[in-house]
Amino acid sequence: MESSSKGLLTQVTQFWNLLDDLAESNPESYEKFIQQQLKEGKQLCAAPEPQLCLQTRILKPKEKILFINLCQWKRIPAPQSATHPVPLRVGRPEDMSETSGVYTVIDVAYHPDVLQAAEKDQVKKDQLIQMTMKCIEEKLQFTLSNSYHVTKFRIKGSVHRMKQNLMGIQTDPTDLREKMRKELTLEQIRSSTVSNSDQFPQLLLPKDEVSSKTRCLIEEISSTEIEVEMKRPAYELKIVADQNEKPLKIELKVELPGINSVSLCDLSVSEDDLLIEVSEYRLHLNLPESVDTEMTTAKFIKEKATLIVTMPLV
Repeated sequence: MESSSKGLLTQVTQFWNLLDDLAESNPESYEKFIQQQLKEGKQLCAAPEPQLCLQTRILKPKEKILFINLCQWKRIPAPQSATHPVPLRVGRPEDMSETSGVYTVIDVAYHPDVLQAAEKDQVKKDQLIQMTMKCIEEKLQFTLSNSYHVTKFRIKGSVHRMKQNLMGIQTDPTDLREKMRKELTLEQIRSSTVSNSDQFPQLLLPKDEVSSKTRCLIEEISSTEIEVEMKRPAYELKIVADQNEKPLKIELKVELPGINSVSLCDLSVSEDDLLIEVSEYRLHLNLPESVDTEMTTAKFIKEKATLIVTMPLV
C-alpha cells in the first residue's frame, strides 16, 4: 500500500510539472485544459437545490411542527443499483419562529436521479418519504408522526440557509467547499467515479410496501482534521472595464513568496467567491460581481511568485 501511494504521488508530481511546462510553452492549450477541468468539476461542486417540502410533527422529545426540505444535490452519490442503499445527507435541525409559533426545519439531500425517479411513481415517492422520516428518527433520536403532507412551497426557509446547513459552511473554517476540493483531487488522481458512498449516511428503499419493521441503514464516519494556522497573502483585486466603462472581468493578483510552482496552488472559484490555499497561505474572498467559472483562468509567474486569476463577469 505504501509503495503504491508513493508511485501515485510520483505520477501526480510529474503531471503537475508537465502542467507548469505547458503553461510556459503553450499558454493557449494550458487555458483550454484548465477550463475543461473547471467545467467537469462544476457539476461535482454544485450546490443543493430544493425539490419539495414536507410537513409533519415531532412527537418526542418535544412536540413541535416539523418541515422537511427534500433537496437534490449532485454531490451525493447515486445508488449503485436498485438493491443497494441510497446515500443521503441529513442536515442539522434548526428551530425557527413565526407569528404562528415555533417549528423545526430539517434539510435532507439526495442525488437528483433518486428524487426524479420518485416524482414519476407515487408509490416510490411515498416509500422515499417514509424512509427519510425513519432515517431522521434514528439519526436524531426523534419520534415523528406517521402522517405527513406535501406543502405547496418547495422549501421552508431560505435557499441560502438550506445551502449553509447542508454544505456545513456556517462559521467553521473547514467548510465543505474545502473538503469537496480535496475529494475531487483524489478522485481525479485515481480516475474513479463518484461512488464513495461511505461518506454519507445511507438508507435502503424496500421493494415492497414500507412497514413499521423497515430500518434505516446509517453509517457514521468520523474523521479528525489537523488545523494549521494559515497566513493571508498580499493581493490586488480589480475590476477591468472596457472603453465605455462597462465591467468585463475581475483580475486578482496574489503574491506567494516561497512558492515556485502552480502545482502547489489549490484554487476554487464559484460565481461569488474564491478560495486559494497553498503551503502556509490561505485567501478567501467574496467577489464584488458574479463571475463565469467556466471561463476563469489562472496563471502562475514563477519569477515573481505571483498567481494571476482572471474571472470574466457573467
